[in-house]
Amino acid sequence: MTKKRYIFLVLILGMLIALSPFSIDMYLPAFGDIAKSLHTTSARVELSLSSYFIGLAFGQLLYGPLMDRFGRKAPLYFGLGLYIIASVGCFLSSSVEMLITMRLFQALGGCAAQVACIAMVRDLFPVSDIAKVYALLFVVLGASPLLAPTAGSYLTLAFGWQSVFVVLLAISVMVLFASIFVLPESYKPDPTYSLKPGPIVSSFLSVIRNPQFYTYAISGSIAFCSLFAYVGGSSLVFMDVFGLGKREFGWLFAGIAVGFIGAGQVNTQLLKRFKSEQIIAISAISQVVFSAMFLIGALNGWLGLVGTIAMIFIVLFFVGLTNPNTSALSMAPFTRNAGVASALLGAMQLGLGAVSSSAMGWFSGKSAVPLATIMTLAAGLAALILFIGRRNIVHKAEVDVNAAVGAGH
Repeated sequence: MTKKRYIFLVLILGMLIALSPFSIDMYLPAFGDIAKSLHTTSARVELSLSSYFIGLAFGQLLYGPLMDRFGRKAPLYFGLGLYIIASVGCFLSSSVEMLITMRLFQALGGCAAQVACIAMVRDLFPVSDIAKVYALLFVVLGASPLLAPTAGSYLTLAFGWQSVFVVLLAISVMVLFASIFVLPESYKPDPTYSLKPGPIVSSFLSVIRNPQFYTYAISGSIAFCSLFAYVGGSSLVFMDVFGLGKREFGWLFAGIAVGFIGAGQVNTQLLKRFKSEQIIAISAISQVVFSAMFLIGALNGWLGLVGTIAMIFIVLFFVGLTNPNTSALSMAPFTRNAGVASALLGAMQLGLGAVSSSAMGWFSGKSAVPLATIMTLAAGLAALILFIGRRNIVHKAEVDVNAAVGAGH
């Protein structure tokens, strides 16, 4: 593959993976305006974020088998079409219940882009390059919040909250046309792949039983909960607790996202000298340490606005350093079932993300303690699963070697 084609493919895949963060982040500064317009509360509006995460999680499980059966592009077209229709529904929402429902359908359509992106990376690039490609894509994923909340705050102030969904509609149409006319089909339809419930369940089970998959997918997904908790609670922390305005919140959200971008760049350089497994181990330990510092500081009232920003920035930096590597190692063992593996990985990340985001609905409005608590619990549990799971990977490798030796005799 030429360098030009390599960069070209990464850019197109970046468009696919950026759709969800734009859909999540762009309307965050508008929560207050939406609540006033629909005669409800910001906490109720936040349920539209949780419903989006739930739709993303369940939609992943639908598109995985479809993409292994029909190729990557046909299900992608269907999903983007559903996203476009649901975006119109969001724009027309006259009640918070309608908005919550339309966001669910928007997610069920938009998640096709993420499943296709992750599976196509596995299709189009050699295993040795997967972690590097994911690192580049996570730069895009991290760069999206630089633009989305800031743009959303200005759109809301100038044209009202409905304009956010007009822009999301325009973005999705652009992504659909790029997918149709520019993106290559990376996986031929497989008529032998059954869509009956039994074989589909068997495919999912065969993936999730792989020690390398469940270790890195589960630990990485739990670590990723810190990001979703931050996304779900950031407007409450910075706007309600610290009193920032829409514009200030948009710029602050963008600034913290630099941590994600920096992590992607650092990870690319680290991969030249270290293995993904080594990077994950150090990142997991660091995430535990700094999350605990954040919690202790929040409980004792030591941090203030600047300290809170610094702690969140550092924790999300290590999340951004961990996730490309856990994603790459999760997907590495699979070829034929790459769509199913991609779906399971995405469902874990987004399903757990929905839980952590919903948990922020319990936010008291008085401090950053709930956010710090969720981040600390996520970091600790992720590290525990990682180090236990790595023993299982080593044990399975030893069993396989012994079996091969025995077969040779």
